[in-house]
Amino acid sequence: MRIIIAGAGEVGSHLAKMLSTGANDLTIIDADENRLNKLSESADVITVVGDPTSIAVLERAGVPAADLFIAVSPAKAQDVNIISALLAKKLGAKKVTARVNNDEYMKYENKLLFTEMGIDLLFYPEKIASYEIIDLLKQTGTTEFMEFSRGALQMVVVRLDDGAPLINKTEKDICTEEHKDMFKPVAIARNGNTIIPDSETKFMENDQLFLICTRDGVREALKISGKHEIEIKSIMIVGGGRIGEMLAKKMQNVADTIKIIEQRPERCEYLADTLSKCLIINGDGRNSDLLIEEGIKDFDAFVAVTSNSEINILSSVAAKKMGVQKTIAEVENLEYIKLAEGMGVDAVINKKLATAGRIFRFTLSNKVRSIKCLNGSDAEILEFIVSPDSDITKAPLGLLKFPKEAIIGGITRGEEGIIVHADTMVRSYDKVVVFALPQVLSRVNRFFI
Repeated sequence: MRIIIAGAGEVGSHLAKMLSTGANDLTIIDADENRLNKLSESADVITVVGDPTSIAVLERAGVPAADLFIAVSPAKAQDVNIISALLAKKLGAKKVTARVNNDEYMKYENKLLFTEMGIDLLFYPEKIASYEIIDLLKQTGTTEFMEFSRGALQMVVVRLDDGAPLINKTEKDICTEEHKDMFKPVAIARNGNTIIPDSETKFMENDQLFLICTRDGVREALKISGKHEIEIKSIMIVGGGRIGEMLAKKMQNVADTIKIIEQRPERCEYLADTLSKCLIINGDGRNSDLLIEEGIKDFDAFVAVTSNSEINILSSVAAKKMGVQKTIAEVENLEYIKLAEGMGVDAVINKKLATAGRIFRFTLSNKVRSIKCLNGSDAEILEFIVSPDSDITKAPLGLLKFPKEAIIGGITRGEEGIIVHADTMVRSYDKVVVFALPQVLSRVNRFFI
């Protein structure tokens, strides 16, 4: 697939590293030559120095022959992304997608307008991040969460703390006759490595364990992991930017109390006018005395979503020490994710990873229903729709030569979520949940076409 990415910032760079592992012809456009040189050291890409709104630059990059054009210049360059995407489509690119920073553009009728103009997908990273936080507030025992087929199957991620019942156990130990149709371990993140477990792999302290569960299985999976659910009725949010605002808007009719701490006085005034059911405090979320004064110990959840990763991590750690049961930090620096988790933050959100998954789906077959790039792991989790007579339907799963770097966790058949076993036969039009490392995604994809 011939793919062109306009913008070599963190989102573009992460996408480039993901996409360069497959059978793709990848070109990156950016005006910053140093940024391109740095990227080319870690990814197999062709670089083009120049302005992505220049027709000459787009033609030099090969846009007229592109299968996919991705405009991901930083948020402040929204107009650059839209213009370059429109130009790319007119020049011949088959599919184009663009990053925006305006929620107005994401309204259904407005997205249709952009579709009519030629942009196949708009994405708003801050909105994606706010939805991920809401999911985590629904499933408080997990560090990550994802639903498939309206919850028929669910992915939960749990960290095995000291004393967790699963430590030194194997899949064979936990997937007993009682539980084998309720959940299935599909991956372990350990010391920076991702492990696809077999029946003999032992779970260890500090592992992040990824499980595919049925609706009824989530509670049992959390129980055996030593986790428990809490009801979120009060939320303190540090950071009243776009993510904080969208989160509060979605949650203000659900939670009893939402308190937002924001440093900028003018932003506080705007939030007070916009969010009638929220309490707005002008202050510094790093100030422990302020947090105590605002009654942090009485809140069920603490969410730090300022533009500064360090502030988000440190304030979340402080909140945890003060007794908050669920802490969530938005961490922009990818290298800080493991640091934050190691310091005790319950869940970490990275809008770049969340966005990359949405875009990455365009590079796979149209049978991919959803995809998510995972924090703390090199892998992706995907949901495929099975085509009639595809290879995945030819034999029981245990007899298929499915890549060892991937694993099928479950299938949805109709409204039913099913945990798979070696003797499971996949049928046409089933929806299949797959956990896979990047280097085998193209091989996995071929089983479903």
